[in-house]
Amino acid sequence: MVKQIFGKETDLGAFSVRRVLPHRDVRSVGPFVFFDHMGPADFQPGEGIDVAPHPHIGLATVTYIFEGAIRHHDSLGSLLEIKPGDLNWMHAGRGITHSERETDAVRNSAHKLDGLQLWVAVPKEDEESDPEFFHVAKDDLPIIEDAGLHMRLIAGEAFGKTAPVPVKSKLFYLDVQMDEGAQLLLPGENQEAALYVVSGTLRIDGVAYAPESFIYVAPEEIPDIVAQSDCRVMLLGGLSVGYRHLWWNFVSSSKERIDQAKADWAAGNFPQIDGEDDIIPLPGRSTG
Repeated sequence: MVKQIFGKETDLGAFSVRRVLPHRDVRSVGPFVFFDHMGPADFQPGEGIDVAPHPHIGLATVTYIFEGAIRHHDSLGSLLEIKPGDLNWMHAGRGITHSERETDAVRNSAHKLDGLQLWVAVPKEDEESDPEFFHVAKDDLPIIEDAGLHMRLIAGEAFGKTAPVPVKSKLFYLDVQMDEGAQLLLPGENQEAALYVVSGTLRIDGVAYAPESFIYVAPEEIPDIVAQSDCRVMLLGGLSVGYRHLWWNFVSSSKERIDQAKADWAAGNFPQIDGEDDIIPLPGRSTG
């Protein structure tokens, strides 16, 4: 099965996101259970992204920027700026808190923001593990070259390469630049996959897909993937870790564990971020 699904535009006030996963037709792709395209957004001086401290459990957040920069700050003490091409991988485990803002230098100037945030569900045995944070600069991620293809391996394993961040699920996540006419094969066997067109036009089994198209590919499929024009595509997938419950920023194999996380956040029992007192309160209902 090859299936296109369509993201839902969500207005966050200062900017909008296109939420693709979870979707009623495709809840997850391998261990990837959440897919947000942030922007593209244009900000005037004084405007920008300003996401106050909020919690996560049972997942790894994967942030990858095309344009702009985000300042990551978490309850482990990690404080740095994510720039285009860098990998920001935050393993929440039993619980972590982070904020996503911009530096004063960025916020005080006219600037753009365009990027992706994905969530990866972890195996049951790792849901209550210690939280961890990893940041890998663009130049330290593996590069894979082939005929008309220039690929950066962001996370996991693909085409004989392994990204430097230790992951707990079988997965692959790549930024793929394709010359017109180039052909792309999917990595791995018996793994779910998806392609997200960032720019240009991609043709899969004779069907053309424009930017912001998200195409799911079932494990048994071997599709014909060709660049109709020069294009940029995000390629992701892997092996499922099983059904997961999602509520707000929480992911778990157990509804009871999510209820506990709700109570913990409401009671102030999550780890805090030094120097940041504002928080996003627990919402009144489920977001997915």
